[in-house]
Amino acid sequence: MKILITGSKGMLGNYLQKVLASEHEVLAFDKEDLDITDRIKSFEVIKNLQPDIIINAAAYNAVDKIEESESDYKIAQKINTEAPKILAEIAKELNIILVQYSTDYIFSGENKNGYDEDSVAEPISKYGETKLAGEENVRKNCDKYFIIRTSRIFGLPGSGEGSKKSFVDTMLWLVNEVGKKKLDVVDEEVSAPTYAFDLAVSTKEILESKQNFGTYHIINDGACTWYEFASEIFKLSNKKIILNKVMSNAFPRPAKRPAFSVLNNNKFKKLHSWQEALGDYLKNSK
Repeated sequence: MKILITGSKGMLGNYLQKVLASEHEVLAFDKEDLDITDRIKSFEVIKNLQPDIIINAAAYNAVDKIEESESDYKIAQKINTEAPKILAEIAKELNIILVQYSTDYIFSGENKNGYDEDSVAEPISKYGETKLAGEENVRKNCDKYFIIRTSRIFGLPGSGEGSKKSFVDTMLWLVNEVGKKKLDVVDEEVSAPTYAFDLAVSTKEILESKQNFGTYHIINDGACTWYEFASEIFKLSNKKIILNKVMSNAFPRPAKRPAFSVLNNNKFKKLHSWQEALGDYLKNSK
């Protein structure tokens, strides 16, 4: 298959290229190569290349900046909401399959049973609103699509401008580079950490096995608070660090986070646990 990836220099985009390139023709585009908010230019490029699949791994996820800055909110609307609409329209017109990624942040976080693929979405942040609107634009404007929701992605940082360290690398940086001996970590906000490599592999398997079009939840099995996540990071890294449990209000942030946003995977095979995935990442990133 010929697969066009947008957001190719981000964390997930990098893993998608590595996973897909061995068996498929991969066309990798980042924002300097293709402005997916420009319908005319995007249509021209995509029509010329004639991919079988478009994977949109581009996103603007500066959650707090989006909440407090009107200019950042407008950027999020363009990338998270308008670009999926443009790609969906093009995909439908050219008979191409579209893969769009979304987030647990589209949910309120009040359901302790977790969220199914068809659960009602009630975002509590502007970022969540832009991602939900992006989902809706895909559903309205395209017939052959996969919307893949995920959460707390970790892996090697992307190579593009604006790429940032995941929580895993940030924790290790604070100890290894900054020299922290003690850290306060929030023991709230339960969700499922997801290894970007596993997400990329699952995306490949969904496409190759010709699953039914629709919405999927792809996350590593299990869930944890940030404190529990950090504890496992340092345990598996053999790092001695004092961790103090704190409440979310110890780190006031402009955007609200869902308190419990575990995504239930009911439609695809279960992935291995987030602890095993974390161990794989730490081993492979040395």
